Amino acid sequence: MDLQTLSALHDIFQEVQKQQDWRTALDTLFVSLRDSFIFDNVAIYLEDPQTKGLDVVYARAVGRGKTDEADAAWGESLANDVIVKGMMVLKEPRHVSGKTGRLELAHLLAFPLYIGSNLTGALVFVRFGGPDYSDLHIQIASLQAFWAAALIERRDLQEARTELNSVQRQMRLQDDFVSTISHELRTPLGFIKGYSTSLLREDTEWDEDTRREFLNIIDEEADRLTRLIEDMLESARLQSKTLQFKFSPVRIDSLVRDVATRINMHHPGLKVTFDLEPIPSIRGDGTRLSQVFENLFSNAIKYASNSEVIVSMRYEQNKIRICFTDKGEGIAEDYIPFVFERFYRVPGERTVTGTGLGLYICKQIIMAHHGNIWVESVLGQGATFIIELPVELIL
Repeated sequence: MDLQTLSALHDIFQEVQKQQDWRTALDTLFVSLRDSFIFDNVAIYLEDPQTKGLDVVYARAVGRGKTDEADAAWGESLANDVIVKGMMVLKEPRHVSGKTGRLELAHLLAFPLYIGSNLTGALVFVRFGGPDYSDLHIQIASLQAFWAAALIERRDLQEARTELNSVQRQMRLQDDFVSTISHELRTPLGFIKGYSTSLLREDTEWDEDTRREFLNIIDEEADRLTRLIEDMLESARLQSKTLQFKFSPVRIDSLVRDVATRINMHHPGLKVTFDLEPIPSIRGDGTRLSQVFENLFSNAIKYASNSEVIVSMRYEQNKIRICFTDKGEGIAEDYIPFVFERFYRVPGERTVTGTGLGLYICKQIIMAHHGNIWVESVLGQGATFIIELPVELIL
């Protein structure tokens, strides 16, 4: 192999290495080397670790037979031979009288793919109609097999790294959750214990107004504790898919108005504006959907306390779109992908009570209705939580 060829190979492999996506890198590898090594089809088979069968993870037709690739040979049987033998396999066609079509004269060349020391698959080249593979062609194909294995190994490492980062993030979130939940539990328990102990003191007489104030505080903190425990239990049931839903005809517009009325009883300062179109009924769990709306109103109260909340509804393309819009601080773009994760709380200087379960519960309930929920926000300009629910007309 001369210096010019080595230089060309170096440039090709450099270009392959630059590609972030493994499929794009393989495309670059095979297409760039096709001038030196002619083939028509190429396929990569990987062994399924559970079934031990071979699955095609990459296939491309680039030459003769490209328009007939559904009927063209892809060398699956040869890939099985490679796995069994653990070595290169070459299969040239037998020239039988009457076989004149190129697709019937397939020259097959296959190499084992090793990830580490494990034989995990095979790379198969198909050339229709010849010529036979030369020693130089086999060497170039062998280089491509080496690079294909390296690219697949890089893909596996990237996926493993992504999964590890996800697990580590979940572990951090759970650690934060334990710390948060400890604080959230202690606060209402502290109020309940403190005010009940005060009422039970025998050396002090409380007037009726004070007694009622203390009892109201105990009642409110008990409700807060109950909601906290219910959120934790409901989150666990949603995650394990054991929460039961009771579906029946639901008028979403009426449901949202009812929830807003209840919220206003406890938060009279909250201003809610409705922009509703005539909306058909859907099949849904009214109790669970009310819970979603309550969480979204509570979210607005926490993070956009002085802002008006605009609730709009539109019916289009057999879907209902519901938007909860506020003009609060908004959410930074970096945090938006994570706000519906379990235990996640947006970092910030403001101290806002919460467990990071509310939006997770919202998403799981909406998904159980075959819908979707997401948030759009610009920092400093507010946020809009958007729900889409499919409509089944009730006659």
